Amino acid sequence: MDFTRRNIFALSAAAVATGVTTKLASAQAMPFQPNARYPDPAVQILDPSFAKYRISSSTLEQVATGARWLEGPVWFGDGRYLLVSDIPNNRIMKYDEANETWSVFRDNANYTNGHTRDKQGRLVSCEHLTRRVTRTEYDGSITVLANNFNGKKLNSPNDIICKSDGSLWFTDPPFGIGGEWEGEKATPELPHSVYRISPEGKLDLVTDQLKGPNGLAFSPDEKKLYIVEGRAAPHRIIWSYDVGKDGVELSNKTALVTADDNGGLDGIKVDIDGNIWCGWGTNGAPGAKPEDLDGVKVFNPEGKAIGFIKLPERCPNLVFGGAKKNRLYMASSHSVYALYVETRGAV
Repeated sequence: MDFTRRNIFALSAAAVATGVTTKLASAQAMPFQPNARYPDPAVQILDPSFAKYRISSSTLEQVATGARWLEGPVWFGDGRYLLVSDIPNNRIMKYDEANETWSVFRDNANYTNGHTRDKQGRLVSCEHLTRRVTRTEYDGSITVLANNFNGKKLNSPNDIICKSDGSLWFTDPPFGIGGEWEGEKATPELPHSVYRISPEGKLDLVTDQLKGPNGLAFSPDEKKLYIVEGRAAPHRIIWSYDVGKDGVELSNKTALVTADDNGGLDGIKVDIDGNIWCGWGTNGAPGAKPEDLDGVKVFNPEGKAIGFIKLPERCPNLVFGGAKKNRLYMASSHSVYALYVETRGAV
């Protein structure tokens, strides 16, 4: 079933007016009031260096709503659409930018989380339920790329990226097997890990020294790999690694960003200038204030916070899309938000 953006907003407005919760596509439709003035106060400059990325006449938009927990957005520029996982509803949703429709792309999606595209443009997905990484072929058939390491089941592949050499790098925390919300409860057989699938299809361990590895991204020149440690204590961390000349070996592990404001670091993306755009919210610590933390926080390559996009919902993950790759799509709990910025995604 398709829902146009106009119908989404009409349903949301009706829900507010009547006090009745409107069910849109089996989940919550969240009302949203865009800002009428420029520049949008939701786009906050924390350091003067961020000013050049804010477009004064661009405001935050809610382009879709009606989900339980959105994750893993991936942009298909050749089709002008966004795919995003609605994990608890066990489906992949599609936002069509050309006609502004919001529809179910795939039902019974094995509680899919993160997505990317390989060098041939095919969809590659991390599935919680089946504890595997799969590729959707051009004809719609599914190829399993990884489901075990040394004979033991993967935990629940979470986020995934594609390097320019065609290798796929993904995180494998136990989030999807910790309960019934995002998969099925099960006992982990492997440590929390990060893996690499070579262009030839070989699965290798990158590291098993992080607690709850989550989002990951390469710097624009691919000389650095950034990985979010989602269960680091007392605060979540983005670790920076130097990537060897062979494009595989990692060294010089360095804490680049520490979310010491109780920020719930999640998915990350890098722009062409090397800035890291981070899905942000609360880590659930006592006293943390979601209303102050929900959004996207931007750090420069040295790890300094330079900008913040304040959202009405927590943002687990994000991706650069649009015709010029300058439209930031933010998968945010129940809704997808978008904002044009004066930079482009590096990948």
